[in-house]
Amino acid sequence: MLQDFKKFLIKGNAIDMAVWFIFGAAFATLVKWFITKIIMPVIGLIMWKINFDNLFYALDWNTYKTVEEAKKAGSSIIEYGSVINDVINFIILGFIIFMMVRTISKLQKKEEEKPKETPADIKLLEEIRDSLKK
Repeated sequence: MLQDFKKFLIKGNAIDMAVWFIFGAAFATLVKWFITKIIMPVIGLIMWKINFDNLFYALDWNTYKTVEEAKKAGSSIIEYGSVINDVINFIILGFIIFMMVRTISKLQKKEEEKPKETPADIKLLEEIRDSLKK
């Protein structure tokens, strides 16, 4: 088992996976920032000026204007607005990753469809075969 793991590491699979994981984490951070700072304010403006960051339930049943105000009062809260942000973030990020994988798959198929040049030794063998048929 240790030998198999060593082969796995040497082949580059683990390194490729680590690079893609780091790239994905950085990309997810960028997408989350874009959604939180640009997309959600626009959606909130369209939907009667709702600020999703301030959508919450205070579990002490008091009324607070903001999440910060409720937290200062010591109230336990359920921030369902942040869940909405995260769901939209997940959907958009998932769609972007889907499009990337789809594009990469199409490029790989095109690469596979390209006729590969026949090696010189195979060409020579084909010429010998053809001359023997004659």
